[in-house]
Amino acid sequence: MTRPLYVVGLMSGTSADGIDAALCEISGAPPSLQVRMLAAQSTPFEHDFQRLIHEQGTLATSRIDALSRLHFELGARFGAAVLALLDQAGFSPSQLDLIGLHGQTVWHEIDLNGKAVASLQIGEAAVVAENTGITTISNFRARDIAAGGQGAPLTSYIDWLLLRHPTHWRAVQNIGGISNVTLLPPLNTPHALPVAFDTGPGNALLDEAVRALTSGEKSLDLDGAMAAQGRCDESWLSQLMEHPYFQRRGPKTTGRELFGREMALRLVSEGHARGLSAEATLATLTALTATSIAQAYQAYAPVMPAEVIIGGGGGHNPTLIAMLRARLPGAQIRSHEDIGMDTDNKEALVFAVLAYESWFGRHGALPALTGASHASVLGDITPGKNYHPLLSQTLFAPEASSPE
Repeated sequence: MTRPLYVVGLMSGTSADGIDAALCEISGAPPSLQVRMLAAQSTPFEHDFQRLIHEQGTLATSRIDALSRLHFELGARFGAAVLALLDQAGFSPSQLDLIGLHGQTVWHEIDLNGKAVASLQIGEAAVVAENTGITTISNFRARDIAAGGQGAPLTSYIDWLLLRHPTHWRAVQNIGGISNVTLLPPLNTPHALPVAFDTGPGNALLDEAVRALTSGEKSLDLDGAMAAQGRCDESWLSQLMEHPYFQRRGPKTTGRELFGREMALRLVSEGHARGLSAEATLATLTALTATSIAQAYQAYAPVMPAEVIIGGGGGHNPTLIAMLRARLPGAQIRSHEDIGMDTDNKEALVFAVLAYESWFGRHGALPALTGASHASVLGDITPGKNYHPLLSQTLFAPEASSPE
């Protein structure tokens, strides 16, 4: 058996609020994969830089020259985040084996039939590998899309490997810029398959609504305080839940292209026309996220989950979580910390694990999760200075080719 690998996972979510980096020690192979997070660090983006990312992910404001420059600038920032994390952890770059780079999603296109036709994550891997010297694996979504899948949610395969309960179904619900769920069968039901899909809106819609409602004075509803002061317009909410996305069966994915700035501006205007206060408008949009999650379970879960494990920034919004509890009275709502995992850095850990699996030529998704025609090895490998030594120490080591 080869030695453990030290891998940094890098993630910037749909909200584009900064870089999450997690240093992980990983060993073994499924179903006996061992993952330990050693250190994590978040690097927030300045408001102007976040706005630039959002502009380049919007048809009306995107420019090819600005997008190309942003691609390289993000590569430099991702590389710097790796070095800063290693310094914090007391690691030298020579101790690191791999970097798993998700990048920054600026476009995820779904056609009218629900098929993923394109997905673009920026942050140049060559810049990361050059600036750190570490072999970098990136562009994880493309191969799954090429095989007919949605290219998402990629966190679901790691949930399948690490988070199944011994006896009951679990929902692992991420509420990031977009909300997605993995419905996990218990370990005592070995032939049951997981289900995964994007449930719909999340923080991207809410954050853009807050910006519009406050004329840019606020960029998010901290602790759900603003929504807590309003009252949900149930009639309007019922109309919003008729959106075609909520009627589409999974696997399915979406993005800011649907549940982002353009929708937020339209709904803020509609709320104003209905005579709602800013707080009531935001309360209704917060309820939209909670209701779309709960109704997705009711419509598509093979078995209603006994537990819902919440991750992502939405887990820090008590108003949203209270609305979700009210709509899922039979389920226990828990955080990732309750089951021994760091909520804020989970997705960075996911891309560390996906890089590790790709390095050893193992697939990083299941067709049941993404809708692909077959499982694929994910990602593009950009060699760093450590590339040949890493090959010798892992893939070409005598024990690596020995039968287990």
